[in-house]
Amino acid sequence: MLVLRVLNVVAPAYFLCISLVTFVLQLFLFIPSMFKDPSTTPLFSPALLHGALFLFLSANALGNYILVIQNSPEDLGKCLNSGGGAEVVADQPDGSRSPCSALPSTHFCRLCARVTQRHDHHCFFTGNCIGSRNMRNFVMFCLYTSLACLDSLVAGVAYISAVLSMSFANPLAFLTLLPHSISQFFSGALLSSEMFIILMLYLWLGIGLACAGFCSHQILLILRGQTRYQVRKGMVVRARPWRKNLQDVFGKRWLIGLLIPMLNVGSDYHHRHKDK
Repeated sequence: MLVLRVLNVVAPAYFLCISLVTFVLQLFLFIPSMFKDPSTTPLFSPALLHGALFLFLSANALGNYILVIQNSPEDLGKCLNSGGGAEVVADQPDGSRSPCSALPSTHFCRLCARVTQRHDHHCFFTGNCIGSRNMRNFVMFCLYTSLACLDSLVAGVAYISAVLSMSFANPLAFLTLLPHSISQFFSGALLSSEMFIILMLYLWLGIGLACAGFCSHQILLILRGQTRYQVRKGMVVRARPWRKNLQDVFGKRWLIGLLIPMLNVGSDYHHRHKDK
């Protein structure tokens, strides 16, 4: 439990550091060095367009990240009375169980010391549980983080190929880049700054693939009307139309939330339980 609590504090700080490094590399190294085209008008220059795209992806990723943290689970001890629900609140810190009329899959998290409605999982990179209040923002956070990492990966590969005069036409060139760079670094043929950028390429690739996997798996569960907690506990979920399941999570104003970080104010699920 102590290790998990330390990870719950370290992981968000680690993510913010990676985000800051990515922001600095993109705006102050990749874009100024790779998008020099004097013949293009400043208004439609590749540097400006790429910078605007990266800022859009980063703003959405960071905005939804903040909203995931702000939309905290219910306070410990609140009896989430939804009327006729199952008595399924999990163990309390003293080992006892505190039943109350709550939604199915309501869960007490020992790390958060709070109760989460429609608990899905505890996210260490946000230091918060993912549930009914912040599910949509978590999905959007994963989506835009994966896109921002992909954008940074492409820009970083273009920068490295120009600086080191390398060609990535062969797909195996990227796979052999790291071991080849390590040998060059220890032989003194590669600068530490260049080695750092190469390591960041693989870090962006790993984070991007992980976030894309989280996002895809989460959307699949949403379409089925399930949460990870329900799947792990083997809970039976009533079959509903997939459009209704999507609307419960993303709300009626899903298009606005897709482009701008915002609270899930259009969700039927949110309004149905807000006044209870």
